[in-house]
Amino acid sequence: MAQGIGTQRSAVRAKAPGKINVHLGVGALQDDGYHDVATAYQAVSLYEFVEASEAPDFSVRFSGPVPHEHLSTGADNLAIRAAMALARRGRVTSGVALSIEKHVPIAGGMGGGSADAAATLVACNELWGLQLGREALHEIARELGADVPFALAGGTAIGTGRGDQLSPALAKGQFHWVLAYADAGLSTPDVYRALDEHRALHAADIAPAHDVPTVDARVLQALRAGDAGMLAESLQNDLQAPALRLKPRLAGTLELGERSGALAGVVSGSGPTVAFLCDSLESAIELQISLSTAQLVAVKVTGPVPGARLID
Repeated sequence: MAQGIGTQRSAVRAKAPGKINVHLGVGALQDDGYHDVATAYQAVSLYEFVEASEAPDFSVRFSGPVPHEHLSTGADNLAIRAAMALARRGRVTSGVALSIEKHVPIAGGMGGGSADAAATLVACNELWGLQLGREALHEIARELGADVPFALAGGTAIGTGRGDQLSPALAKGQFHWVLAYADAGLSTPDVYRALDEHRALHAADIAPAHDVPTVDARVLQALRAGDAGMLAESLQNDLQAPALRLKPRLAGTLELGERSGALAGVVSGSGPTVAFLCDSLESAIELQISLSTAQLVAVKVTGPVPGARLID
C-alpha cells in the first residue's frame, strides 16, 4: 500500500472539465517535430468523472454517453499513465482500478483524455493518502501532456511552450457556449501535419509563422471585461483551417451556428468540436435547439469553471 501519510479510503471520486481554446496560435515547426503554441484556455462545464478504487494492479474501464469502445485500456492510456506516475512519485506499491465516465468528446479538441489524467491524479492522491500539494501534482501533469496541467488548474489561463506553461488570466463573469460535436474525431498529429503542409506549400504567399507565438491582446482584454461580443471578434485558431480541410463538413456547421444566432464560432483545439459563443443563456438555449433540429449533437456549457476536484 501507500508509503505516504494521511487517511486512505477504499474509493475516491473526482471530476475535471473539458476546455475550449478561445485563442490558439501555433509557432513554426521545430527541429524536434514539435511546435510552440500560445493559447488562451477556458475550462467549461462539461466534465469527466473518475472513480479510483483500491486494487493490486492498474486497470481502467469506461462508461458514459460518449462512444468509448475503441479507447485503449492498457498502459498507454493517459489516465493509467497518470496513476503510475503518481505511484512512482509517492512510492506506492499497490495499483488502482479506475472507472471513468466520459462526457467530453474523444479526439474532439477539448482535452477529454487530459481531463481523465487530471482527475486521476487528484483521486489517487486522496486514495493513497499521499497529501501531495498542487505544485507537485502539476509537475507530474506537465510530464503527461500539454493539456493536463490546465485540466488540473481550470479557470481561464494562458498556455505557452507546448501549452503546459500556464499563467492565470483574469476573466470576469460567465461566458455561454454551445458545443457542436462531429460524428468522428480528428487526430491531433494529422491536423498539425496538415498545417505544416499548407504553410510549406504557400510559403511565398503567407507570412512565416513566428517561432514564439503570442496571444492577441484583444483576447485578454475581452476576457478581463467579461465582454462576449469583444471576445467573439477575437476568436482565433491556427488549427481551424487544416481541421476544415480534413473535415470539410465543419464549414457548414460553423455557417449554420453563426446564421442561427451565435456571436461567433471556432474549432476548439485540433477539432473537430465547434464551440459557439453566445451573448446570453437564452440565446445559447435557442442555438442548441436550432443545431439539434439540424440533426447535430449540441451541448450548452458555461465557463470558466474550476479544474480537477474531489467529489464528496
